[in-house]
Amino acid sequence: MDRGNHYEAAFEAYLRDARLPYVAVDETRRTVVDDEPIKSLDFIVHGGSEAKLLIDVKGRKFPGGKEDKPSFVWQNWSTEGDVDGLERWQARFGTGYCGLLVFVYDLQPIVELPRGTPDIWHWRGHRYLMRAISVSAYREAMRPRSRKWGTVYLPTSAFREQIRPFRAFSHPGSF
Repeated sequence: MDRGNHYEAAFEAYLRDARLPYVAVDETRRTVVDDEPIKSLDFIVHGGSEAKLLIDVKGRKFPGGKEDKPSFVWQNWSTEGDVDGLERWQARFGTGYCGLLVFVYDLQPIVELPRGTPDIWHWRGHRYLMRAISVSAYREAMRPRSRKWGTVYLPTSAFREQIRPFRAFSHPGSF
């Protein structure tokens, strides 16, 4: 977890406010598992109903693009290395743990969402939307974005089908 990253710091504040037990992982040192480096997680979270979550936070601005030409696309790209690492952590932690990519969207003032939209978080003058997808669902639908940079993404239709409010994972069955 990088406390200098406002998306990760906002997510941590959200977890604290929701009174979810968590461990923020120190990303300053690369972990080695089975003699191979592995990307660090951002958080380990225990939610309601025995939810055990391994989380990699992805911060995105919505809409993206320039102020005079906004792009109203819910960016959902990641690196293939992040997906691989999260899957490795999930396998290492074992049965019952779920690897999640949590997309924390910094909603710009022009964005209006319906009243009652779950997992909107107001923090330090920003409005964030917390959305999540299991790493296995992401892996199944991901497509290459940039081979040069090793990035992947989900096509819009797959993203819409699979993305959920974070609460759907932290409190399964109650959402």
